[in-house]
Amino acid sequence: MTLSIERAIAATPEVVELITALESELSANYPPEQRHGLSLDSLFQPHIHFVVARQNGQAVGCGGIAHFPDFAELKRFYVKPGLRGRGIADAILSHLSQAAATAGQQRLRLETGTEQQAALRFYERSGFTECAAFQPYASMAPGAIASSVFMERVIG
Repeated sequence: MTLSIERAIAATPEVVELITALESELSANYPPEQRHGLSLDSLFQPHIHFVVARQNGQAVGCGGIAHFPDFAELKRFYVKPGLRGRGIADAILSHLSQAAATAGQQRLRLETGTEQQAALRFYERSGFTECAAFQPYASMAPGAIASSVFMERVIG
């Protein structure tokens, strides 16, 4: 198995497919007001570092980090269901953590949902711990973050 992590600079058909699959998975568990993923257009802004994981040339996962003054936030992290548990998520997270550290970030944060049990286990295993809601989530109505779990870890 050859796995590569490549920076994506546009919403290619593969990126659209991955984000559509992620949205489908999330929409099965959360109403629209409790889904806080970036739109496709937002993924390709200057403060976002977005990547696609390829296994033998095929897009199998993706993820990004949004840079803020005091931290980087993990965004749109996804691996195709049939390929989970094979180290792809670890490779994406390692790449994004290194990109954040290289950019001078010292903290990596994320927002995920209470129903994403496998993701929660993955993040805990990867050194993330629960934290308080951070911006922009801390300013949202309580109902918008009722199913949110906030986590962080120190990097760099």
